[in-house]
Amino acid sequence: MAAKDRERFSTATRLRLLGEQTAARVYRSQNRRQARRSRLTGRAAFLALVVCSLVVALAYPMRQYVSQRDEIADQERLAQEAEKHTEELRDEKARLQDDAYIQRLAREHLHYVRPGETSYTVIDPDAAKERSGGAKETDRPWHSNLWDGVDSADRN
Repeated sequence: MAAKDRERFSTATRLRLLGEQTAARVYRSQNRRQARRSRLTGRAAFLALVVCSLVVALAYPMRQYVSQRDEIADQERLAQEAEKHTEELRDEKARLQDDAYIQRLAREHLHYVRPGETSYTVIDPDAAKERSGGAKETDRPWHSNLWDGVDSADRN
């Protein structure tokens, strides 16, 4: 038995047993890790599937939300512009209630004069020639030019 005990406690035997035990532990730990990894991989795949489903499910409503917010902003801008235009029209209406403003507009745009005033209209000779096309037509009354235009259109 001494030989057996010696063999049992020899360094080589002890190292071999230690290696086998370590290999068994490593093997068991690898199996556990692989089991965890496979479970983790399954969980990760399920989580990825859920996240993708949520993204797909929420993409269209989010796009609609953003486009509606843009439309609301455009409508608010249009409402502000309309309010500004309304204020300008109210101001114009208030000015048109003033007789002095109406008289000034009539004098400027319609060339009205008050009784006793003399109105002068200065015509640039160069501008009159360009506008009329020549002195020949300005010597004639306007209705003659109108009838000539109708006759020339009739000939064509």
